[in-house]
Amino acid sequence: MTNKPMLILIVGPYRSGTGGDPQAMAANLARLEATAWPIFATGHLPVIGEWIALPVLHSAGAGPTDPLADQVLYPTAERLLAHCDAVLRLPGDSTGADKDIAIARRRGLPVYRDVTQIPRRTPQDHA
Repeated sequence: MTNKPMLILIVGPYRSGTGGDPQAMAANLARLEATAWPIFATGHLPVIGEWIALPVLHSAGAGPTDPLADQVLYPTAERLLAHCDAVLRLPGDSTGADKDIAIARRRGLPVYRDVTQIPRRTPQDHA
């Protein structure tokens, strides 16, 4: 492993299984975000596609249940994966996350299923 911290995309259910319920989507986003600190604590940088896609949607006057969302959410993750070094796949059915994993595998990126699988950077790596 190099001294460079990995940019790790966290993927899992966001809209899937919510029926468009804003509270359920918020709960799914909170579950994705709950892994941000543990990734950061390993010496890497976490990112979630919705952190980028949702402001893009809002600036277009749309939200996650708007028809425009499919043109923003999936492409955002795909574009983001061009910059990521690895992916953390959280449990749960998610078409978008499955697409992200397929892209990551095609690009040869490591796919982790648990934060404990992510290599920890040593203190000298942080210097």
